[in-house]
Amino acid sequence: MLDLLLKLGAFLVAILVLVTVHEFGHFWVARRLGVKVLRFSIGFGRPLLSWRRRHDPTEYVLAAIPLGGYVKMLDEREEPVPEAELPLAFNRQRLWVRSAIVMAGPVFNFLLAFVLYWLLFMAGQSGLKPEIGEVPAQSIAAKAGFAAGDRVLQVGDRPTPTWSAVWFATLSEGIGGEDLGIRVRRPDGSEQELVLAGDLLAKLEPGQGFLEAIGLQRVAPAIPPVIGEVVPGQPAAEAGIESGDRILSIDGVEIDDWQQLVSLVQAHPDQRLGVELERDGERVSLDLQPQAVEVDGETSGRIGAGVQYPDAIWAEQEVWVRYGPLAAAFEAGRRVVDVSMLTLQIVGKMLVGTASVENISSPIGIADAAGETASYGLAAFVQFLALLSVSLGLINLFPIPVLDGGHLLYFAIEGVIGRPLSAAVQEKGQRIGIVLLISLMTFAFYVDIAKLLG
Repeated sequence: MLDLLLKLGAFLVAILVLVTVHEFGHFWVARRLGVKVLRFSIGFGRPLLSWRRRHDPTEYVLAAIPLGGYVKMLDEREEPVPEAELPLAFNRQRLWVRSAIVMAGPVFNFLLAFVLYWLLFMAGQSGLKPEIGEVPAQSIAAKAGFAAGDRVLQVGDRPTPTWSAVWFATLSEGIGGEDLGIRVRRPDGSEQELVLAGDLLAKLEPGQGFLEAIGLQRVAPAIPPVIGEVVPGQPAAEAGIESGDRILSIDGVEIDDWQQLVSLVQAHPDQRLGVELERDGERVSLDLQPQAVEVDGETSGRIGAGVQYPDAIWAEQEVWVRYGPLAAAFEAGRRVVDVSMLTLQIVGKMLVGTASVENISSPIGIADAAGETASYGLAAFVQFLALLSVSLGLINLFPIPVLDGGHLLYFAIEGVIGRPLSAAVQEKGQRIGIVLLISLMTFAFYVDIAKLLG
């Protein structure tokens, strides 16, 4: 129940922040360019709260359905406008003014992402050392010459102080299908640039498993097989395993570290296992049956339990990265551009069928991600907000009627033919846009529900 409330609360905060910033962009630019704004609404449907400020013609509204918002401007196409106020009507403005007002929403989303990333880079972030563990034989990384113990210094022209930086830079640079140079420091202290073949990178699925598909995985120090988080309703919880339990053996096989435990569980889906564990100095015996799940087309076992990391191991692997104001601004700008380009590339790959549709998320998936990142702390949630803000800005620029990009498309056509499109043509476009959006949202809900159902 608490987990559900966290997800719902984090989702509402994220949506309210992003929608408010987006609509404020339209509102602020419209006011600055001399257009009268009648209503600034966060949410749709029945108003929950409505107020006006003295000498301000705008009505401010907080509505019941928080999945969006709108700015209503004076416009002859929607209602009669008094002759004295015609110069304040949106439809009477010059083409560049209307375009600027429409563009302002997505631009403000990009600005929000920039500010959030800038604050994060200045505040500093912790990460894990970018040191490579075992490299599978015949993998893309092995063919390029990577070996266990290599430390990644740079991907392309990007320094990589943390493992997450390695993942992001490799995905951003490698998804385009070009050869990718990576500079590493060998265990003997020498440095070398290794090249990943672009034609092989282009065949990989973009996402969290991109580095693993290449054959690059972070060095895994030996971690004691001590249970941390136990997910309610999953096999570990149902078997009676508790946080803090140390696994001693499974079916008579002594367990020395966490990775051995994971490998053994994964290799026995839907099979009953005899577990010996230590709890508060006493030995406890119980039966455990890992749940069968599909992972990359193969059946694997899962018990719904996480590891308890010893503080000493974490401190040994942790690095702290922090930038000054100017360097942070540069990194923030580059991150916004990188996320934008990466998102567009993934969308393009989905359209041609070379990327999984699991990259699509409905409000269900967004709420789940919002709750998960919020549980990790403020920094993770702020980073999620920045990523979502970039996505919202990009989506709104797609040339689909109803979205900001659709209006910009109409304006572009108007600029070419010298007159606005007829009301009938625009109305048909709006209908098509609504159908496309409903279809996409329905499909996104299907994808997220399918994930939840396994």
